[in-house]
Amino acid sequence: MITVGMDYKVIPGKDELFLQVFDKVLAIITEMTGHRRTNLYRDVRCPHDYLLVSEWSDEAAFRAFIASERFRNVANWGRETVLRERPHHEIYGAGGADPATAR
Repeated sequence: MITVGMDYKVIPGKDELFLQVFDKVLAIITEMTGHRRTNLYRDVRCPHDYLLVSEWSDEAAFRAFIASERFRNVANWGRETVLRERPHHEIYGAGGADPATAR
């Protein structure tokens, strides 16, 4: 199993739109092979910054998700519409970073 953190910095005033689309994306993710669970967290010190944490059966399942057309479409929409900067992700487990020491 791996855990993936995806960091999102939302344009102020676009938070509700981001959250609405997140709910739609979550519905898609839950149907993906290898997906176990996903949670979204908001930074208490930077209220427009979010961290999505997903658990996957393995890295191949996660990579299949981010290679999907649906993911690319929502990622492009996010960059053009609600995000201040390009998001990044970190894979924890399976030789990835330790979430306790990341960043």
